[in-house]
Amino acid sequence: MQEINQAEFAEGVNHHLELRNLTMDDFDDVRELMDVVYKDVGGAWTRKEYTAQISTFPEGQICIVDKGKVIAAAFSVIVDYDKFGDKHTYDQITGDAYLTTHDPNGDVLYGVDVFVSPAYRGLRLGRRLYEARREICMNLNLRSIMAGGRIPNYAQFANDMSPYQYIEAVKSKDIYDPILTFQLSNGFEVKQVLKAYLPEDKHSLGYATLLQWHNIYYDPDQSKLIGGRKHSARIGCVQWQMRYFHDVQELLQQVEYFVDALSDYKCDVALFPEFFNAPLMGLNPAESSIDAIWNLAMYSEEILRQISHLAVSYNINIIAGSMPIIEEQQLYNVAYLCHRDGRIESQYKIHPTPHEKRDWIMQGGDRLQAFDTDFGRIGILICYDVEFPELARLLSEKEIQVLFVPFWTDTKNGYLRVRRCAQARAIENECYVAIAGSVGNLPKVDNVDIQYGQTAVFSPSDFAFPHDAIVSETTPNTEMTLIVDLDFDKLKELQNEGSVRNYLDRRRDLYRVEWVGKD
Repeated sequence: MQEINQAEFAEGVNHHLELRNLTMDDFDDVRELMDVVYKDVGGAWTRKEYTAQISTFPEGQICIVDKGKVIAAAFSVIVDYDKFGDKHTYDQITGDAYLTTHDPNGDVLYGVDVFVSPAYRGLRLGRRLYEARREICMNLNLRSIMAGGRIPNYAQFANDMSPYQYIEAVKSKDIYDPILTFQLSNGFEVKQVLKAYLPEDKHSLGYATLLQWHNIYYDPDQSKLIGGRKHSARIGCVQWQMRYFHDVQELLQQVEYFVDALSDYKCDVALFPEFFNAPLMGLNPAESSIDAIWNLAMYSEEILRQISHLAVSYNINIIAGSMPIIEEQQLYNVAYLCHRDGRIESQYKIHPTPHEKRDWIMQGGDRLQAFDTDFGRIGILICYDVEFPELARLLSEKEIQVLFVPFWTDTKNGYLRVRRCAQARAIENECYVAIAGSVGNLPKVDNVDIQYGQTAVFSPSDFAFPHDAIVSETTPNTEMTLIVDLDFDKLKELQNEGSVRNYLDRRRDLYRVEWVGKD
């Protein structure tokens, strides 16, 4: 890219200014501009740092362009400010400029940097960027904007006054400081003086002002009374006994028994296993495997309707395991989330097993989504899907708190594949993972005749969680329920203060997982 001198570019009278978010394509412009503005304090960020900033919090990185060229920019990050407090350095609170401190659930928008081309000063572009930042803060319902501000003229007065006296003189307009004067005129208050904030800043002698802008529209209770963010959730998992049922209603009676029991214990959600309705394939034992599974799909609509009714009447969200369905003459394996407000959402199994593809001609779904529930944000992966770490990683980027895995396995080694992978997903993605399977035998059902299962809930592995990262688990191969309380605040603490921080320390400047299918 041919570099264009900022001063020469600004000479044209007919400007065409646009305020927008920064992209990776803007790096060369940003680097050129920073090398001019910060020639005495280190110059521009590296491409790795810039990439991490854009990847981590893209909506917080904004710029003003003139005829397509970046001439001013502002960078920010969301932090849980209590984790840092007022005594911090620039490197600490920005993660050495990589924004590894970014917390989507934080309460403060922290100003990482603002700079304007010297050739464009006088056009009040800095004010535009500050106004855009305030808009971001208000739209995200954050408590305030905080920032560390340089005081570049202080070195001229350091022999005669302390940093505090200098700041007071600037506030009273007896002294002009190009940064502090501007910030005070834009509604910021000086909270205190920071020492060694930017040690390399010789003009400020390493000092900085801790600045704060209060969002008067901040509403700490903005989350909805029903469906708002909760700090904990009680989940119930059903370890389902496969048994012969004479008809659909008999199966649904057994479903209602568990829903009733878990509702009595005030569970927020009930998780059933994959293919919990498989016993209905035994109603016509003479059928071939493919005929049996396709006929089983004929019951799914009625079962789903009845379970949705149970979710509403018993006031409990239900993940209806998974059931086969037929769409456009194709067979799919689908998990349904029946909300207690009557809504129904679905997650298709992405990866059918070789058995499902070979014996049942089953197709894989092509969408992956996180679900907002009245107890938190969750993801659902059906059995084999949890063995593909990319799916859980994508859900992690959507900030799920619990991953639910309904499974069906016939042997212990098959079960252990699901279990071990589920445990890995909990550690990798700093979330809880709940798995629920079926047990018992179905002598009259071909290819689904034996089951091995042990239902469990896993946590990340750190001091705030159980020593073995197992919240709780059932007795293997025995019909029962598992009820556990999950503390979501522990996940938030782990992300910022854990022994290791898989989410924050992920090198987004080097690698990422991207979904290339349908949204």
